[in-house]
Amino acid sequence: MAGSAHGHTPAAWTGVIISFIGFCIAGVFMVAANVPGFWAGIAVIVLGGVVGLAMKAAGLGMPKEPEHVAAARAAASEKARV
Repeated sequence: MAGSAHGHTPAAWTGVIISFIGFCIAGVFMVAANVPGFWAGIAVIVLGGVVGLAMKAAGLGMPKEPEHVAAARAAASEKARV
């Protein structure tokens, strides 16, 4: 995975950081037995996914590979296995 730069984009980092903050919020309020606070944390987690997808749509994510490049990559990995 290190060679593919998977997830090393502003969209991915922002989405994960926002979701992590939401996870922390939900965890604190779950321990505190505060149901509305817990659901607020869950809402922040979902917001992180939405923000990440919006940033990807805005061009800050990883561009999709053309079909011929993906096919060549698959063929090369098959040759390497044999």
